[in-house]
Amino acid sequence: MRWWDIDPVLELEHELFPDDAWSAGMFWSELAHARGPQATRRYVVAEDPATGRLAGYAGLASAGDLADVQTIAVAREHWGTGLGARLLSELLRAATAFECAEVLLEVRVDNTRAQRLYERFGFEPIGFRRGYYQPGNVDALVMRLTDPAQARTESSESNG
Repeated sequence: MRWWDIDPVLELEHELFPDDAWSAGMFWSELAHARGPQATRRYVVAEDPATGRLAGYAGLASAGDLADVQTIAVAREHWGTGLGARLLSELLRAATAFECAEVLLEVRVDNTRAQRLYERFGFEPIGFRRGYYQPGNVDALVMRLTDPAQARTESSESNG
């Protein structure tokens, strides 16, 4: 993801997460930490090859040996195509490059579709954050993946 991707990312962000969408400033802040030898973030975008339009995006933050999936979003017309798995695979490759031993994420308790994706990759539930998603006061399920280098990624599923 680069600065010129922020506007199309924001459009998709507001479409998918109308109640708790990230702001432009939040994405700018994340991208400020995604370049150079001291980078602690990895943000990626996927485009629809037929239209050139944004199809999805994802981001990861690292601190020491711990990484956190900050966001994954896939345009509705690309649901069920494997794009979410490819984006997550890219984040797990980044976590491995950052030498992270664990990856955490929060997912809405009512987003069972995403939970199933994370479980396929080996994430396990470890707790809840009550009222995490605001303003809707929706709980978050916290999930953890130990050893992202050994995770069952989209590419290994295709080849295995």
